Amino acid sequence: MWIRSTVTYRTSFALTVVGNLLLTGLDFVGVLLMFSQVDSLGGWSLPEVAFLYGLSATSFGIADLLLGSMDALGARIRDGSFDTLLVRPVPVLAQVGADHFALRRLGRITQGTLVLVYGLFAVDADWTPVKVVLLPVMVISGAVVFGAVFVAGAAFQFLAQDAAEVQNAFTYGGSTLLQYPPSVFGKDLVRAVTFVLPLAFVNWVPASYVLGRPYPVGLPESAAFAPPLVAVGCCVLAGVAWRAGLRSYRSTGS
Repeated sequence: MWIRSTVTYRTSFALTVVGNLLLTGLDFVGVLLMFSQVDSLGGWSLPEVAFLYGLSATSFGIADLLLGSMDALGARIRDGSFDTLLVRPVPVLAQVGADHFALRRLGRITQGTLVLVYGLFAVDADWTPVKVVLLPVMVISGAVVFGAVFVAGAAFQFLAQDAAEVQNAFTYGGSTLLQYPPSVFGKDLVRAVTFVLPLAFVNWVPASYVLGRPYPVGLPESAAFAPPLVAVGCCVLAGVAWRAGLRSYRSTGS
């Protein structure tokens, strides 16, 4: 329904997608401006940062397209309209994900993919068949990890009811964090993003392997192949949190 309503006015839809593409592109323009003044950022060159940026932006864009409406759950809980989702013969999580589905978010995926392609061609890496296969694994696993964070954040809104910005701090904020090399951050933050909220497995850890760089917290080289396992673990935890939040829902009483 949301897709049909979006593409009804095709010119408006095209302009919205292009606008979204240009707006998200300003993030990378900021990176380009920094590199106009320096040769490296934390020891990473522009193509290497573009590689990180492209992986993060593309993975997040896919998750944002499918589950980006999760941050609106708090409003539904507060006004009682969430009750209508519970009486439909469709999984509640699927309904929340499809709520106000915004096809314009394709612009973010396109922008991230373009930067990733530039990074792939410009970066100086020793490409092997294993590294080539690892690329789509990183993108898909990263999207799943971000999706799990979206779901966990939505589950938290059952408790807080007005926590959309808290959720955005870990989703949009996490994506922005991963667009820069881990070497520019303190080791405590890198450890937290690796072992507590494992966003580092979206791109930092596997990209360090692809680019032949040591990871700041000294993980073994085999950790580069852990993103699928991390993604599954995040999904399990997010699913448990979602079910717990759904069971705790008591409606508004109206």
